Amino acid sequence: MSLLELKGVGRRFGGVLAVDEMDMTVDEGEILGLMGANGAGKTTLFALIAGNLRPSAGEIRFRGRRIDGLRPDRVNRLGIARAFQIVRPFAGLSVLENVAVGCLFGAGREPSIRRAEDRALEVLEEVDLADRARDPAGTLTLAGRKRLEIARALATRPRLLLLDEVMAGLTPVEVTEALEMIQALRQRHGLTIVVIEHVMRALMRLCERLVVLHHGVKIAEGAPGEVAADPRVIEAYLGRSRE
Repeated sequence: MSLLELKGVGRRFGGVLAVDEMDMTVDEGEILGLMGANGAGKTTLFALIAGNLRPSAGEIRFRGRRIDGLRPDRVNRLGIARAFQIVRPFAGLSVLENVAVGCLFGAGREPSIRRAEDRALEVLEEVDLADRARDPAGTLTLAGRKRLEIARALATRPRLLLLDEVMAGLTPVEVTEALEMIQALRQRHGLTIVVIEHVMRALMRLCERLVVLHHGVKIAEGAPGEVAADPRVIEAYLGRSRE
């Protein structure tokens, strides 16, 4: 059985069909990449999975349980965590306190603030932010805030981690470091990961399988090399077929 399964999932915003009859499965332990130009429906799909939006059609199942329509906090406690494209930490709180929130209210639900902070410090070690634990979150660089976003999601003890452009805006060196960190986290925690990313070399290196969206419709699916050579994908990205 797949860890996550979407059947005929759609989402309308008035007359705009952002996601159209989406069928997708995510297997336990894999890293799946979502490709598509801006407006393709990728972030909307994440919002549907995480409970931030309700589907207009179809159903979403996680570990065999139907989750479409559940509140985001309930989805999170079932084991799905989302790292957002636009990072908005609690700027007035410390880095440690930001992560401790996830430890207190996620699937792990640590029983005390002390236990939550101990667990939060362990997570910060894993994302190389332990030395900034007592600093205000608002003082972090963009790369640091991206790592904090992943740490906050990881603190909820997910089985499925949704990463929305966590490498956007990073330097090539920072992208390489982020890739290594994500792979290490996956192996250490047995995570299943779905990632949206416009940094193509990152997707090709990180993912075992890619799904491509275009105007809310899935147009291709397969191994990275196969997808990169698919004429439908080339036309969607370049506006023409490759000779």
